Amino acid sequence: MSIESKEDTIIALATPPGVGAISIIRLSGPKSFDAIDKVFSGGTKLKNAKSHTIHYGNIIENNEILDDVLVSIFKEPNSYTGEDSVEISSHGSPLIVEKIISLLINNSDIRAAEPGEFTKRAFLNNRIDLTQAEAVADLINSRTTTSFRGARNQLNGLLSSKVGELRKGIIDISSFLELELDFAEEEIELIKKEELVVRINDILSQINDLLSSYSFGKIIRDGMNVVIVGEPNVGKSSILNYLLKESRAIVSSIPGTTRDTIREEISIDGLFFKLYDTAGIRTSREEIEREGVERSRLAVKNADLILFVGDVDLGFSTVVENEMQILNPSAKVIKILNKIDLGVNSKFSEYFRISAKTGDGMMNFIEGLKKQAIGESAYSENDAIITNIRHYNCLIQAKQNLIKALKTVSKKISGEFIASDLRAVDFAFAEIIGEVTPEDILNNIFSKFCIGK
Repeated sequence: MSIESKEDTIIALATPPGVGAISIIRLSGPKSFDAIDKVFSGGTKLKNAKSHTIHYGNIIENNEILDDVLVSIFKEPNSYTGEDSVEISSHGSPLIVEKIISLLINNSDIRAAEPGEFTKRAFLNNRIDLTQAEAVADLINSRTTTSFRGARNQLNGLLSSKVGELRKGIIDISSFLELELDFAEEEIELIKKEELVVRINDILSQINDLLSSYSFGKIIRDGMNVVIVGEPNVGKSSILNYLLKESRAIVSSIPGTTRDTIREEISIDGLFFKLYDTAGIRTSREEIEREGVERSRLAVKNADLILFVGDVDLGFSTVVENEMQILNPSAKVIKILNKIDLGVNSKFSEYFRISAKTGDGMMNFIEGLKKQAIGESAYSENDAIITNIRHYNCLIQAKQNLIKALKTVSKKISGEFIASDLRAVDFAFAEIIGEVTPEDILNNIFSKFCIGK
């Protein structure tokens, strides 16, 4: 959607497609009221109705009642998009929804909305900034209480407020430097270089705090990829079944029962985990089994955390461990010694000792799993944290330019160059909240939204 096309009036289903009790059809744009008045019969012209009112009536097609509906009226600028908007609550039949949307498009100069176009208009009309717009998508896609709270806080402006605070610090410093340039011939120093360094370092420290929150924020937003790895028959599938509290994977005493990678999702105390039970990593001549092993290797490559499973008889395979290191040297690893119900092996006492069969040691292991997900971070979803790679990259740019500014100060180079570095920092902050974001980036962000939002 180009910025100019926001003058169009758009329409889309705002509730999930399919059969339900109620469906909501949303319109936004300057012709919303004219369009609904052409097909709505309810005793009053909705164009003349007060904002934030609901009206009962019928949608009429060819002098026949298509459906009885409730129509909500929102007048600009006090609507979600900041434009004149209408929401039609109809019966939740896909056929009825299709007929109402087609009727409105065919009888008025309106068009179907693009993905995310309603929220994009809210952004373009200054109802929300870009971080809040992105939080809308995160809120819709939240899978746990933690991810919901994190998205809710970002939508409420927690991150925007923090970025605004950092911007103010940069602008305050820059204003002194820019003013000094106006009096360059008089050699007036409005801010001492020592104070300049202190202020820049303070902002740099706050940026580093935000950057360090990204690993925690990414887990809040996207969850953690956890891959269960080990030789055949060490109990990988039993561990998966225990965590899921159901028999999702076939468990057998015959080695190599799992031929494919099984993916399941769980939430543990508000943390979202994507679990992958893999075929044992080994050499095989059988084509199907070999394909399963290759899928295991791919899962290991993409893992955030590897659960490396051994048992009291086999211990831990050095072959598997070496291959893990080659495939994904940066992944976190938890070693789990399974089948302790069969005996004790003191050689492996430093690892998590469990029995997926009896449940012994599993609660201790689950606590370890949560700690590995969170790390040593003291962050919570109530803090201003970074969950988005775009925000992270902008902060990296800001950090690099602040470091450049410090080097410029230390070399006693003209304040003009320091001011230039700080303008680049401010630009990076402005890009986070969308004040200077190029249109192609905006289109990419909103194209990932569902239609109707």
